[in-house]
Amino acid sequence: MKKGVSFLVAVALMELASFLASAFDPSPLQDICVGINDPKNAVFVNGKFCKDPNLTLAEDFFYQGLKNLGDTQNLVGSNVTLVTIEQFPGLNTLGISIVRVDYAPYGVNTPHIHPRAAEIFTVLEGTLLVGFVTSNPEHRFFSKVLNKGDVFAFPQGLLHFQYNIGHTNAVAIASLSSQFPGVITIANTTFGSNPPINPDILAKSFQLDKKVVQYLQARFQ
Repeated sequence: MKKGVSFLVAVALMELASFLASAFDPSPLQDICVGINDPKNAVFVNGKFCKDPNLTLAEDFFYQGLKNLGDTQNLVGSNVTLVTIEQFPGLNTLGISIVRVDYAPYGVNTPHIHPRAAEIFTVLEGTLLVGFVTSNPEHRFFSKVLNKGDVFAFPQGLLHFQYNIGHTNAVAIASLSSQFPGVITIANTTFGSNPPINPDILAKSFQLDKKVVQYLQARFQ
């Protein structure tokens, strides 16, 4: 009798474990995905259709371009060279991507969020002030000055930035835990949305004069 009860308990635990495993949703690789019943009008999500393995070549897993200096002649003084699945199809299903970030003196990679990836950030040249802020309600600010060879981690989904505090150019490489991590640049998203967010909402949210908000929206449109 005890053996029978033990067997039933073991089966129940296995079923529970199977349920918990199958109930976990994979992280989405897109911002929106509306359900549709007609497969002819459907879109394949969480990756791309796979190339025939028998036709796969070494070149499919090879990418050139990170050696090139990014153009930092812009208002923020930085340039991000993306290498995600869009640029490098060999990353499909691997859950990884990489970026190169170039900074002019006092250039900034402005506050942003990666909704689908954590990030490990390595300085190749220069001196950078980096930091991230935790979620509500604590809003804890973690910051560090990084020099050549230093590494810093940014948790997934948290606001973070990098700022070149040196008098010379800086370069960094960042690896991300998604083949398509996504990026939400706070200033561009808030003040450059299409169509624009009602300025009354932003004025109250940021405790700014409405004219200041309208000026910022005009800058980012």
